[in-house]
Amino acid sequence: MSNAELLKQLRIDHAQRESQGGGNGLRVAIIVGVVVLVLAIGGAVAWWLLGTKALPVQTAQATAPTAQSGAGSVLQATGYITARRQATVSAQITGTLTEVLIEEGDRVKKGQVLARLDDNGYRASLEATKASALASSAQAAQVSAQLEQARRDVIRADALAQRGLVSKQSAEQQRATTDALVAQLRSAQRQAESAQSQVNVAQVNYDYTVVRAPFDGVITDKAAQVGEIVSPLSAGGGFTRTGVGTIVDMDSLEIDVDVNEAYIGRVKPDMAAEAILDAYPDWKIPAHVIAIVPAADRGKATVKVRVALESKDERIVPDMGVRVSFLDARPVQAAAPPKGVLVPAKAIVQRDGHDVVFVVADNRARQHAVTPAAQSYGELRLVPSAVNAGDTVVVSPADELRDGAAVEPAKTP
Repeated sequence: MSNAELLKQLRIDHAQRESQGGGNGLRVAIIVGVVVLVLAIGGAVAWWLLGTKALPVQTAQATAPTAQSGAGSVLQATGYITARRQATVSAQITGTLTEVLIEEGDRVKKGQVLARLDDNGYRASLEATKASALASSAQAAQVSAQLEQARRDVIRADALAQRGLVSKQSAEQQRATTDALVAQLRSAQRQAESAQSQVNVAQVNYDYTVVRAPFDGVITDKAAQVGEIVSPLSAGGGFTRTGVGTIVDMDSLEIDVDVNEAYIGRVKPDMAAEAILDAYPDWKIPAHVIAIVPAADRGKATVKVRVALESKDERIVPDMGVRVSFLDARPVQAAAPPKGVLVPAKAIVQRDGHDVVFVVADNRARQHAVTPAAQSYGELRLVPSAVNAGDTVVVSPADELRDGAAVEPAKTP
């Protein structure tokens, strides 16, 4: 029986009032009691449904505020990390590798031995030239000794000739012998110098069997193994290696970006910039423009810009993707972030004259009284206390939502 039917039965026409008299009071009281009982049961059922059935709600996460930079971006471009100083190290002669002392990721110093080639032939050649040089030096020394003796003989012959003990012709012959020995000594000395030059050449070739690092850096590629032939020139066929490994000077890393030629006028040398690696999107690296390369790519309609990184560590490696924001001013030191968390402005509602936020925990809405800060951050408001970073809050809570109500969270679209 509906409430309308019960109320209809409460009506008593004029004839019944006069005929029934006092019995009507009891009947009215019974009907009123039934109505009250029905309403009470309906309220109880409604309360039970609202208390147990989960109310679908939109949610968002409370986030911690961050410090703001004082520079604005005027242009963004994408590019890659490049090394201005890198080298594929090879031997300067053709030979077979007997040792390879590097692996990818190794840090090496300038002059460090990276590999060795078979040096038997070059060692033998070096020893032979050294022996020849020693022989030439010995011959020059012998001629030098003969020359000294000849000079003393000339002095004695002149003295005897003046005393008439020997003829002047004999003294002249002795002087001619001395001049000949002078010429022989010069020839022997030149031969000794030539032999020493051959030693130097053999020593250089022998040193070429040892491959050394040209500068400090990191090995990024190991290109050859023990037993393979390496050559400074490509021999073709895939059997000869032209390099032992690749070294990159990590201190020379910078960024190459392609800027659309329509916006290249906004970029200036030494302009402040900010780089964000694709691999580390939360890491902002201060940077600045090194130079604008004076050449355009006709196919892409872009101009290359070199950007220097002002902060480097092991996370930055060549060929990483990077996004660069060119700034209108140098970034300034930002103030410390404000205390509290940021929540959507629609998450803050009024309950009993107070600002509250509903935090979802264990699929229940827990009401927290808050005092929002005066400043706003777009669609977000700063809540200094009562809510923690990472908490899930209800966005635009319905009027019927109360503390402890069951909810079914759904992310805000």
